[in-house]
Amino acid sequence: LKSNPSNNEEKEAQTQLTKSDELQRLHSQALSAYQHEDYEAAISLLDEILAVCVWDAELRELRAECYIKEGEPSKAISDLKAAAKLKSDNTEAFYKISRIYYQLGDHELSLSEVRECLKLDQDHKQCFSLYKQVKKLNKQIESAEEFIREGRYEDAISKYDSVMKTEPEVTVYSTRAKERICHCLSKNQQATEAIKLCTEVLQLEPTNVNALKDRAEAYLLEDMYEE
Repeated sequence: LKSNPSNNEEKEAQTQLTKSDELQRLHSQALSAYQHEDYEAAISLLDEILAVCVWDAELRELRAECYIKEGEPSKAISDLKAAAKLKSDNTEAFYKISRIYYQLGDHELSLSEVRECLKLDQDHKQCFSLYKQVKKLNKQIESAEEFIREGRYEDAISKYDSVMKTEPEVTVYSTRAKERICHCLSKNQQATEAIKLCTEVLQLEPTNVNALKDRAEAYLLEDMYEE
C-alpha cells in the first residue's frame, strides 16, 4: 500500500489484515485448548485455521497430536503425511507415522515409514531403535506364514510364539499370533488345543471370522457338530 496506494488495494489489504488477526486469535485459542487437554476444541479451531493456511506443517503436526490423544490415529496419519511432505527432512513425522502403524498392527507399513526416516538421518536414535524392532517382528511373521504355506505347522507355532515374545506390549500382535496358532493347531488335528485357543481369541474379538472357521474345523474333528 505504501508503494502503490489505491482504494481497491486498501480494501483488500484491510480484509487480509483482519483475517490475519482473526487467525492469530484462533491459533492462541487452539494452543490454549491443547495445553488444557481439550483436544476436541483444539481440533475444531485448527480445522478453521488450516482451511486458510493449508500448507502449515506445524499446525498439521499439532492437529495430528490432538487426533492421537482423541484416539483417531488414522486421521493423525493423514496430517503427518502432509507435514512430512511440507517440511524437508521431517524425520519426526516419519517416526510418528511409523509408530502409529506399528501400534495399529500394520508392521509392513510401519517398516516402510521408518525406513523413510532413516533415509533422511541414518543416525536417528528413535527411528533406528524402532526399525530394529519392526524388522525383527516382520521377519518372524513372514517366516511363520511361509511355514503355514508349506504345511509345517509345528514350526509356524514356534515362530508365532517368538512373535509374542518379541512384542508383548501391543496386544494386536499377540491376538493375531494366537489366531494363527489356532489355525495351525486345527490344521494339525490338535482339536482340543485349537478349540481352547480359538475361544481365547474370540473372547477378545467375537467377530473374528478366521478364529470362528478354525474353531468350527476343530469341532468337526471332535464330532461336535452342533457347536
